[in-house]
Amino acid sequence: MVKQIVRDPLFLQQKSEPATEADKQVIIDLVDTLKANSDRCVGMAANMIGVKKQIIVVAAGPFIFPMVNPVITKRSGKYETEESCLSLDGVRPCTRYQEIEVDYLDQNFKKQHGKYKDFTAQIIQHEIQHFSGDLI
Repeated sequence: MVKQIVRDPLFLQQKSEPATEADKQVIIDLVDTLKANSDRCVGMAANMIGVKKQIIVVAAGPFIFPMVNPVITKRSGKYETEESCLSLDGVRPCTRYQEIEVDYLDQNFKKQHGKYKDFTAQIIQHEIQHFSGDLI
């Protein structure tokens, strides 16, 4: 189900908790909400739809894939950039890495490991940053 985008900085600054299989509906809602906002958004974290769980969805071209409890295990190629966020107004400076490796669970809660680079890596880093409550 498509959900409203949370724009309350006080909510967005709260830390997210690890997701469990009881949170499967959140994955579906995140995918639906990202699709509904695909004209202006390439990734979402669960707190953006009001759920403080460690779940993100990422659009890579025509594909949308969820990542549950993702953890960046390796990073290289540090650079400075600017990003915007659907939940916040404006653009903010941030530090990202060109290449990352991530351990996560897929939508079926099976362990996965992925290597990502360039724009896809930047999206994943942005969304994972939501878990800490740090506003982008």
